[in-house]
Amino acid sequence: MKMLLVALILLQAMQAGPVVDNEFVRVSKNSAPCATAAASCGDRIVVALSPIEINGQKMDRGEVKGFKTGEHYSAPKSGTFLEVSIKPTHPKVIAPAAGTPAAPHNKVLYDAKDITVFEEKMQPDEYDAPHSHNVRLAIFLNDTMVEQWTDGKDETRELIPDVVTWRPAVVHASKDVGKVPIHNILIEFKP
Repeated sequence: MKMLLVALILLQAMQAGPVVDNEFVRVSKNSAPCATAAASCGDRIVVALSPIEINGQKMDRGEVKGFKTGEHYSAPKSGTFLEVSIKPTHPKVIAPAAGTPAAPHNKVLYDAKDITVFEEKMQPDEYDAPHSHNVRLAIFLNDTMVEQWTDGKDETRELIPDVVTWRPAVVHASKDVGKVPIHNILIEFKP
């Protein structure tokens, strides 16, 4: 499993094209092809992976800035960042089952018509009871470990900084089993 994650990191580092490109999002690293608000670009989220400046605003690692469809911006000239473009033609998302609890401890950083951007933080040994997530993009900021229980299955995964993954809708419980806090940015689609 660790070799697969290392290969994923190397692949993302070498790619000139999008880091993730599916029917929901297109994620570019250190480039902003949607800064000019082309018709194929919906709402955009810029995630700072190092100190950057965008439209005169300084941002630190883990900070986000959202741009509505049609809104232009100037791409950062230096630093490491992600541009997440929400595809205007993305599929509809199904609501979680009634009574499914929302994820605890998530701080809303940006809220738009189709998405909510959360900051997820957990301390080592912290446990989050069963909760739900809709389909989402996960951006890991710290090198740590998470244990999750989904449908009776137990899985422990390493969260590797700057790795971007597409995650399915899920109901699970989580625990930070690493030595440092979990710190993730989640861009979750609304039903």
